[in-house]
Amino acid sequence: MTQAKVIDGRALAAKIRGGVAEAARRLRYEKSLTPGLATILVGNDPASKVYVRGKGRACVAAGLASFERSLPTEISEAALIAEIEKLNGDDRVDGILVQLPLPRHVDPRRVIGAIDPAKDVDGFHPLNVGRLWSGLPGLVPCTPQGCVALLRTVHNDLSGAAAVVLGRSNLVGKPLAALLLASDCTVTMVHSKSRDAPAICRRADILVAATGRPRMVKADWIKPGATVIDVGTSSVALPGGGSRVVGDVDFHAACGVAGAITPVPGGVGPMTIAYLLRNTLLAACRRRGLPAPLP
Repeated sequence: MTQAKVIDGRALAAKIRGGVAEAARRLRYEKSLTPGLATILVGNDPASKVYVRGKGRACVAAGLASFERSLPTEISEAALIAEIEKLNGDDRVDGILVQLPLPRHVDPRRVIGAIDPAKDVDGFHPLNVGRLWSGLPGLVPCTPQGCVALLRTVHNDLSGAAAVVLGRSNLVGKPLAALLLASDCTVTMVHSKSRDAPAICRRADILVAATGRPRMVKADWIKPGATVIDVGTSSVALPGGGSRVVGDVDFHAACGVAGAITPVPGGVGPMTIAYLLRNTLLAACRRRGLPAPLP
């Protein structure tokens, strides 16, 4: 039995972050410009706090300015949008990220729609979504960008590859399908209403799992030699107590079938933050009409 190549997301993310840091250094030296990222955290969700703290540390390490806003759970939707509008008008801020999920009384669509599209480093604003699907320049969601970058470490040319995206979320599945189409893949999206999902997945040269269902994808879902990108992260209990983070793919079983596969953790996750920093740098340059010295 052959063993799949494990795609090292940490190593590639470190390379991208190093390139962002060098580009930020050049902008400070040549243009007296320090790109800035503002994060908004609503409430006290422990996981969200960890994510926001990690993003802030990554900004500082790359030489970007970090502005963090921590708001109470009970904040009204109107007050939250007012905070966003302040950041829209702050020239120090080039990127605005609202940490999801939001409290139930807040409509995330209205909140995302309030962000200046030129500062929407998550790429979730309807204008950026439309530009992505139309093939126009815009800010593209970070996780899908990371997935494509990982694929390109295995495939020099994605043209003509049969790609299956398992999951149709607005955050990952749909924008990733757009990026794969732009790379000339033949794309199929599989979701909860698809008939015989395993059979569809078995036809894929490239299989991306983004469902949030732990170890859903078994070895017999995978075409021999396929490249598998696992976007999922779920915490599962261990028999002896404690827990561990796993992906949407049964990793150990899949390694005996796939040609290449991302691990969880250490695969897609680090790439998301790397592309968040890259998007912030890109937004800073575009807002000022400057060429972006991007990695």
